[in-house]
Amino acid sequence: MGRTRRGRDRAGTPGPHSTAPAGTEEPWRRAVSSAAEQGAVNTAVDAGQAPEAPRAPGAVRGAGPGASAQPAGPPVWPGSSHPLGARFRTGPDGTAGTNFALWAQGAEAVEVCLFDADGAETRCALTELTHEIWHGFLPGVRPGQRYGYRVHGRWDPWTGARFNPAKLLLDPYARAVDGDFTLPPEVYGHVRDWPQQYIADTVRDDRDSAPFVPKGVVVHDDDDWSDDVRPKTPWADSVIYELHVRGFTMRHPGVPEHLRGTYAGLAHPAAVEHLVRLGVTAVELLPVHQFAHEDHLLRRGLRNHWGYNSVGYFAPHAGYSSSGTAGQQVGEFKRMVRALHAAGIEVILDVVYNHTAEAGELGPTLSLRGIDNRGYYRLQHDQRRYADYTGCGNTLHAGRPHVLRMITDSLRYWVTEMGVDGFRFDLAAALARSMHDVDMLSPFLAVIAQDPVLRRVKLIAEPWDVGSGGYQVGAFPPLWTEWNDRYRDAVRDFWRGALPDVRDLGYRLSGSSDLYAWGGRRPYASVNFVTAHDGFTLRDLVSYERKHNEANGEENRDGTNDNRSWNCGAEGETADPGIGALRRRQLRNLLTTLLLSTGVPMLVAGDEFGRTQGGNNNAYCQDNGVGWVDWSLLEDPQWRELCTLAARLVALRQEHPVLRRRAFFSGRPQAADGLRDLAWFTPAGAEMTEQDWYAPAAALGMYLSGRDIPGRDGRGRQVADDSFLALLHAGDRPLPWVLPGPPWAAEYELLLDTSREDQAAAPGTRHRGGQELAVPARSVLLLRVAD
Repeated sequence: MGRTRRGRDRAGTPGPHSTAPAGTEEPWRRAVSSAAEQGAVNTAVDAGQAPEAPRAPGAVRGAGPGASAQPAGPPVWPGSSHPLGARFRTGPDGTAGTNFALWAQGAEAVEVCLFDADGAETRCALTELTHEIWHGFLPGVRPGQRYGYRVHGRWDPWTGARFNPAKLLLDPYARAVDGDFTLPPEVYGHVRDWPQQYIADTVRDDRDSAPFVPKGVVVHDDDDWSDDVRPKTPWADSVIYELHVRGFTMRHPGVPEHLRGTYAGLAHPAAVEHLVRLGVTAVELLPVHQFAHEDHLLRRGLRNHWGYNSVGYFAPHAGYSSSGTAGQQVGEFKRMVRALHAAGIEVILDVVYNHTAEAGELGPTLSLRGIDNRGYYRLQHDQRRYADYTGCGNTLHAGRPHVLRMITDSLRYWVTEMGVDGFRFDLAAALARSMHDVDMLSPFLAVIAQDPVLRRVKLIAEPWDVGSGGYQVGAFPPLWTEWNDRYRDAVRDFWRGALPDVRDLGYRLSGSSDLYAWGGRRPYASVNFVTAHDGFTLRDLVSYERKHNEANGEENRDGTNDNRSWNCGAEGETADPGIGALRRRQLRNLLTTLLLSTGVPMLVAGDEFGRTQGGNNNAYCQDNGVGWVDWSLLEDPQWRELCTLAARLVALRQEHPVLRRRAFFSGRPQAADGLRDLAWFTPAGAEMTEQDWYAPAAALGMYLSGRDIPGRDGRGRQVADDSFLALLHAGDRPLPWVLPGPPWAAEYELLLDTSREDQAAAPGTRHRGGQELAVPARSVLLLRVAD
């Protein structure tokens, strides 16, 4: 087969929908075969039947556009069904070429389509079929070649079959993607603008989508990672920093302008230096898989900024490449990983395997829908519709072997060939569903647990989805850590004065044993966070009580209303110096609480120096100053001081093993003197009783004993550390607090007082055990046992 010509139907003659002068017909009429067939569809639907969709006159089911007019293409040798995707290699007789392999269970024919620099297309039929995988070796096809697939088969949406060879499809295993998804009507497998929208998804659109969609790129495997040293930071020692590749670097003054917003920008010494100075051990990158922008955003002149709309699970998003998109993005990503590893920083990817950018039945046909809709997606009993456990229109069927293979192949690829150190799974509960319910013995979790590569990397679950029974915090098995939203809610509520008592706060500060002390799980199963990309920034959390998402174009309906925030007396920015000082104090309180808590802390880029989104708590479509980190804040001494405090707290945590325990506290006496490894105190200096836990309170004292840390160091020696007393007071008036005396301590040294703008008390300030100390309103005091 050879080159195609746009504007021709399957017989090679002018098609009724492609040659009419612009404006002479409505767009939806030019997309279908004839008015008579349109009427037949409507009549059948009105009669309750499942009609066959209209096709071009004389068309043969399964034949692609221009198929009969195609001259012979280049030779296609049998090739191999393994590995999937496009792999450049040496074939028979030492001939260099590329092996193409695509799983498409229900397909009747598959063509790989090659595109030259001018966009001219050459089609090559893959005639070999092995275990539902279509494959062939194309001699002479080298790295840099752009390609896609056309998959032939039944168009029968009523039974879930949505094959449409007019649509060029992205290889699910493409390791580089050239171009962007703009989503004109031609990209939809059905007639997007059909006047009767309730049946629009059943009417096939026969226009060629190739001129409007990105292409996969053949990539050369030429990297062995022999010069890379992975940090391999233990979970208990980890401090995670969530950032957006583009948003973190777009306004960084130290990053050259041509590198801003790119992988190379994040790898630049100026960007890495901030991470090292802050002391974080891992960056958690918002999605970097190739993603598409939603149609409703493009219509409003916006873009998907966060990237939770994946369409290519093997390809680094081309929009973040400074060096090119014909495969260069792969090398640039690898160099970024190496640079971060050299600085002792791990790379964790936020991955979206729960759904794809193809959305529901009215979404575009970009890849999996056209390859085998029924094979890749969860469908309802009415197979026209998708089971949507994600709120994004569709759900990948991770319980099926070929889908599970795609996911695990992708994960292993990013570990072994791209160098990453772990993954945070968006809406992980959707992946853990078996038939319908979330199942912790599901195929996905079972395969991950036994995989020799994946079980050794960091695995973080967002332990919920939007379906019934989807909230699974504390339920994921060993090996997994989880985003702990109960930590977030408790800490926010405490500092805004909304907790009825301190029971929940006590659990969250000490590692959430009520959620994770089972099955051999450890305190680091809890990823503690106060803010994340989704929601208010830390500064906005203390500046706004209501979301302000008008710029998103959805009339402020999007984003959560449950912010658990407090504006400290004024909504939004204010010149009131008293409110400004209180807000900065609250920020110090929140950061200090987070970094003193047992578990794995997660910071969000820019929170450490007062980044704001102006009250927008859902900035997913704000690829602008709202969604970008504002580095100019560091020029303000007040925000620079906050950053200094964050770095000091991270350093304190890394210096003291009692703050990053590898085992849960017992709360029982560990020695003859009756000291406990963890003790709780009231402001009266007495240990908390059962009654105290249930009494209304806005203050809590936490004593951490450094003498009783379980475990040993690498040489088998007992781990010992200082002991600390943390006093947390969320009330609006100063509080007299009696410091616990012997045997807890004869004397304390005050290390930190968050009521102070300069953050720290004077070095060497000491207080006797049994002495009354005035704790300022809304503050945290950290004291070290001095004897």
